[in-house]
Amino acid sequence: MAGRADSTVLAGARVVLPTGTVEDGRVIVEGTRIAGSTPEGARSIDLSGHWVVPGFVDMHNHGGGGASFTSGTVDEVLTGIRTHREHGTTTLVASTVTGEMDFLAQRAGLLSELVEQGDLAGIHFEGPFISPCRKGAHSEGLLRHPDPAEVRKLMDAARGTAKMFTLATELPGGIESVRLLAEHGVIAAIGHTDATYEQTVEAIDAGATVATHLYNAMPPLAHRAPGPIAALLEDERITVELINDGTHLHPAALELAYHHAGAHRVALITDAMDAAGFGDGRYQLGPLAVEVKDGVARLVEGNSIAGSTLTLDTAFHRAVTIDRIPVGDVVQSISANPARLLGVYDRVGSLEQGKDADLVVLDADFTLKGVMRKGKWIIQPHIG
Repeated sequence: MAGRADSTVLAGARVVLPTGTVEDGRVIVEGTRIAGSTPEGARSIDLSGHWVVPGFVDMHNHGGGGASFTSGTVDEVLTGIRTHREHGTTTLVASTVTGEMDFLAQRAGLLSELVEQGDLAGIHFEGPFISPCRKGAHSEGLLRHPDPAEVRKLMDAARGTAKMFTLATELPGGIESVRLLAEHGVIAAIGHTDATYEQTVEAIDAGATVATHLYNAMPPLAHRAPGPIAALLEDERITVELINDGTHLHPAALELAYHHAGAHRVALITDAMDAAGFGDGRYQLGPLAVEVKDGVARLVEGNSIAGSTLTLDTAFHRAVTIDRIPVGDVVQSISANPARLLGVYDRVGSLEQGKDADLVVLDADFTLKGVMRKGKWIIQPHIG
């Protein structure tokens, strides 16, 4: 029987599986999925000296390639998605920023169509239900308390594609909103918050499961006022997002999170804005002007950090080479953990038979050389 024309064996690489790294391993791709046995006639690609890891999963991303998920057209949003795919992110959630409620509902409708056709994995609403004390790059005049009725309005506008809301849960309506989200299987994330330790514990007990970019946009850890950071790090129910770009976090803060929470509770994210994969210059983040200089995005007014220009291949490279985190732990944080949180681990997040053939090829120095999504090369490795 003739082999399938779309069957490929990736051979000779170090393959990172949920059970560990296999030296001189192979990944068999048949059609759009990972196969368990080699079809007759499958072509082989020798990846000796390389790594094969699962495609990256970014659960917090505002745009890239010069395009904004918050305000761009459908074609612009697709440009942003394509930019991040070229950097290894094969599964991506589109994050919004604070805006008028009707505008956010309209955006939810547009983005939900891209979820339904398989280009996005869901929508994350970051704002407007956040604290003015920790607003970061959000317009203070548009912030509001997390009224459960308004949270429900955005959920309904997203037509079942809302995956996460970031909330300052200490605000009026915060705990009720967490309970509402938990009841509907939507992630309640604690972030842009001025909560105390005790208020954070209350929110976790109500059903919150994620810390939005831990450390950033929340009170610092203090010995008599441990605040949200201690509560989020110590609770096994919480996964902590980390932006590993060298700007948002000191390496010691990253190491503390990995040491205290463990790799199984870390999700590496980009929090990327339009400039990711595009370059320095002047941009808009929602209604706010942003200046990107030397790859660092800051508000023109106030100079607050305004998202990042990070891509996940850079986050991976930095985690392994600078932070010295074991490769398997990084893979868990950048693929498996966010896939589980988003409810898509049955399809993506690991290299296992039957899952989508989403994978990244890295060289011995952990530089990206190839990206495959659903069995098709986005970047085909040129191995000479």
